[in-house]
Amino acid sequence: MRFELFVAARYLRAKRRQAVVGVVTAISVAGVAAGVAALIIALAITNGMRRDLQDRLVDTSAHVQLLRVAGDGIRNWQPLIERLRHIPHVVAASPELNEQVMVAHGARDGFALVVGILPKDERTISSLLANATPGAIAALEPQPAPSTTGNAENPPIVLGKDLADSIGVFPGDSVMLVSPQGGLTPFGMEPKYTYFRLVGTYHTGFYQYDSAWGYVRLADAQRLYDEPDLISVVSFKIDNLNLAPQVGRAIEQAAGKGFQTTNWMEQNRELFRALRLEQIVTFIVIALIVIVAALNILIALTMMVMEKTRDIAVLMSFGVDPGQVRRIFLMQGLLISLVGTALGVILGYIAAWAGAHYRIPLSPDMYSIDTLPFAPKPWDGLIVAAVSIGISMLATLYPSHAASRILPAAALRYE
Repeated sequence: MRFELFVAARYLRAKRRQAVVGVVTAISVAGVAAGVAALIIALAITNGMRRDLQDRLVDTSAHVQLLRVAGDGIRNWQPLIERLRHIPHVVAASPELNEQVMVAHGARDGFALVVGILPKDERTISSLLANATPGAIAALEPQPAPSTTGNAENPPIVLGKDLADSIGVFPGDSVMLVSPQGGLTPFGMEPKYTYFRLVGTYHTGFYQYDSAWGYVRLADAQRLYDEPDLISVVSFKIDNLNLAPQVGRAIEQAAGKGFQTTNWMEQNRELFRALRLEQIVTFIVIALIVIVAALNILIALTMMVMEKTRDIAVLMSFGVDPGQVRRIFLMQGLLISLVGTALGVILGYIAAWAGAHYRIPLSPDMYSIDTLPFAPKPWDGLIVAAVSIGISMLATLYPSHAASRILPAAALRYE
């Protein structure tokens, strides 16, 4: 193969009578490099989106949740939680009482899922409140005496920063929570409302949580929803995320009849399926750039065969067999694809590193995250390089075959 490689490299370096062949070859190298770089950047973005969404979902939400099948809440929950804490792989458990309410401040309002929690237990299953402003979590600790009415005694609440900004409320301000769990009056069902004092906000960068969630003390939530000593779900953290379905079934069996569980995989199955489909479609679409570059390689080699017809005939008259001629042009296509692929891989990983380092901002209300994530993987680079070289080699089959079929006598007849 040393002879074929030497001639192929010589043809690529030599000055040609037809400059257009060199231009097409340069365009082919640039096309392969652009396609490979675009593929690596696109895969890095989709990997980053999947990583960030999964990490934030797992860190800010429960791995497994237990709830009543009938949806009427869980009573006598303290001994139940103590019993379920000892199930294998369960690391922590926390009671929660949540309901969708309206949060209002002045003339501005919004809807939020307000969750009643015990901060000591909640912090063991979720890192969401770890991003709260200083003092916010301490204000949610249970109090020895129930909150009384009056503006100075309003119970505390912590809201997502995006939600607080949308209704124009700041720490220290009062907000009104309107619950549909009201009382029956002569004029029909009247919703119940209670004033809370905003003691802080939290910001995770995940718009779904920052714009539609809030936290209050469990006892305050039970009074607001008129549900004394009742919780809606028990949230669990486990030591192995992949075992969430199996641990969920074990929790159901230990809890007894009338309970069911859900886990983070079930809750976000459609999201991760969509991300996987997006990755596949992106790979196929951007791979078209590599295919176009491969067509340029085909054109460049075909024109080179036409230009080098006399040289090929001379080589064959000296004893070079058709197989060697075919390999010469296969080597040329391989060299073009290798140079383009190497440049593309280098440019792609440099661009992915720069994107991760300088943090490109995104609109969180549209993309759920506030910065464009990049997560380049070495394995993706190997796959992209293999696909690029494979497509390029397919493009060399026709011109190399055509070169090997040149007849020396016919090519040199008029020389």
